[in-house]
Amino acid sequence: MFRYLLGRIVQCAVTLWVIATATFFLSKLIPGGPYDSDKLPSAEVKAQIDAYYRLDRPVAVQYVHCLGRLVQGDLGPSYRFLDQPVQRLIARHFPPSAVLGLLALAISLGLGVPLGVYAALRQNRPGDWATLALAIGGVSVPNFVLGTVLLYVFVHRLGWFEIGVVEGPHLPSLLLPALTLAGFSLAFVTRMTRASMIEVLRHDYVRTALAKGLPPRRVVWLHSFRNAMLPVLTYLGPLAAALLTGSFVVEHIFHIPGLGEFFVQSLDDDPPVVLGVALFYSSLLIVFNLAIDLLYGLADPRIAIGARPQR
Repeated sequence: MFRYLLGRIVQCAVTLWVIATATFFLSKLIPGGPYDSDKLPSAEVKAQIDAYYRLDRPVAVQYVHCLGRLVQGDLGPSYRFLDQPVQRLIARHFPPSAVLGLLALAISLGLGVPLGVYAALRQNRPGDWATLALAIGGVSVPNFVLGTVLLYVFVHRLGWFEIGVVEGPHLPSLLLPALTLAGFSLAFVTRMTRASMIEVLRHDYVRTALAKGLPPRRVVWLHSFRNAMLPVLTYLGPLAAALLTGSFVVEHIFHIPGLGEFFVQSLDDDPPVVLGVALFYSSLLIVFNLAIDLLYGLADPRIAIGARPQR
């Protein structure tokens, strides 16, 4: 286990280095710079930015200096918000996206898994067809269309919710953007659970358990369910990272000041923010994938974490 974790940590470090390198050089290809906006800094501030980021030096020197700061955990100040470190900006915009993402994740798993199991147990019956129809609709309808429809019906017509409020007594207003954000993942989890459950139910050990007289409910939930969840666990890592970091489209439609919209707004003239958010998202993705790999051993005892394949 220790060697496995050590190897994964080295892989994570190399992955983050590749992402940081690619993001750094790609940001140099984007037209514009820190002084192209309407709010121009003073000559003193401009000199401080140039000195901090080595903007008056060759790109190679800037890259080496950037890697040195990243190793120390320093993302530097923002170009647009000169008095704000990138870490503080990410910490400010991440909580709304995190709350929205957690709700969307809860909806995707809380509804998708039971619906998938229900459809698998009633394969080729009306309940299965209805579930598949909903899943196909969720995959096919873009989130900006779903969000616009929900916004028009429940906010503008019925007045049941407010938009742009993500805390306090108005927290239920996040239900509509959470449903919008979870639309695709809910449908995908439902279809994946259904397909995996159908495959597991056809295995010999399930038939043997039923033939021995075990209650069907026990066979489904104790013998089949854990094995059927392995593909869903694989999808859970990137899904959780994607939902927690927010969606620009959903946040823009519902006026949520989250990390997704802030990231897109920074693409043109704020490379430090772009680099910081990219590394933050990548770190979340790596951590969640590592956690999912460790959960495999709990879901299926036959999987030995870090064991070498036998020849």
